[in-house]
Amino acid sequence: MKIGDVAKTTGCSIQTIRFYEKKGLLPELKRSSGNYRVYDKGTIEQLLFIKQCRSLDMSITEVKTLMDSRSKPDQSCSNINTLIAKHLSDVIIRIEELNELKSSLENMASKCDQDKTIRDCGILNYLHT
Repeated sequence: MKIGDVAKTTGCSIQTIRFYEKKGLLPELKRSSGNYRVYDKGTIEQLLFIKQCRSLDMSITEVKTLMDSRSKPDQSCSNINTLIAKHLSDVIIRIEELNELKSSLENMASKCDQDKTIRDCGILNYLHT
């Protein structure tokens, strides 16, 4: 299977697939006689796994850790639990930061609720202080 077919099947762009290859998330691929990379069902499954992880905002490092863990099915999954707990903690912190940002922006928006001149704009005056 060629990269264009893989892109259509997985919903990943060609650039994304190449990026994952460069980052080592995909194994070294076989080459055709024309020196094209040859993708197989296993590659598609890996790409779908990576795509799912990335949709959960996991970093490349986190995805690599999960993929490495998958290759050792008899080991404890405690490292995976720890990784997800840390990721969840990071998400909670980001949500708190975004809520603070939202409050700041709402406060700023309330400084100028009328059509005024730029000189009298409450938002710009607020930012200037």
